[in-house]
Amino acid sequence: MKFSPLIGLIALLCVVAAACVGGRPIHYYAINPPAASAAAPKPDGPTLLIGRIATPETLQDGRIRYRSGSNEVGAYEYHRWTERPAAMVQDLLLRMLRESGKYRQVQEASTAAVGDYLVRGKLYELEEIDSPSIGTRVSLRLELLDRKTGIVVWNHHYDRDEPVEGKTIQEVVLSLERNLQQVITIAVSGVDAFLSNRT
Repeated sequence: MKFSPLIGLIALLCVVAAACVGGRPIHYYAINPPAASAAAPKPDGPTLLIGRIATPETLQDGRIRYRSGSNEVGAYEYHRWTERPAAMVQDLLLRMLRESGKYRQVQEASTAAVGDYLVRGKLYELEEIDSPSIGTRVSLRLELLDRKTGIVVWNHHYDRDEPVEGKTIQEVVLSLERNLQQVITIAVSGVDAFLSNRT
């Protein structure tokens, strides 16, 4: 059988390409909840269920996103979240509402879960912004559904920008962490204030 130089060249290029792809490690990052001391649950408080946080398709693969100018968007191939952004938002909401001590129970929504109100929403942006300086942006809409009536009784949209203190991806992640923590803190205060006036 005659050896073709073209086949040999293609095989060599495949080996080189595989070596290049395999040579760069993927770095994973997590969003930590803010430090807080958990308060005891309120026995006569309502029960909250934390429901689905929807996201655009671009936020579903876990890659850290960036926006350059008004139209260009992209993602860092080798820098990713340990969880999908929607799951990180759900976890922060669950922890911070539970730690407030204003509710009888706060749990994830499921077919078997029983609660008075359902918290749900959509995360629109969780990304680095490069225009003109480096910053981060979080855009989140939340709503509160009364489970007895099926009516949305409260909703709010949060947009918040935070500067990045440096130019490395680690500093971008720290800015995104601070930004998301602050947005969730404000949202939890809004839910708390609304429900305290309703009881």
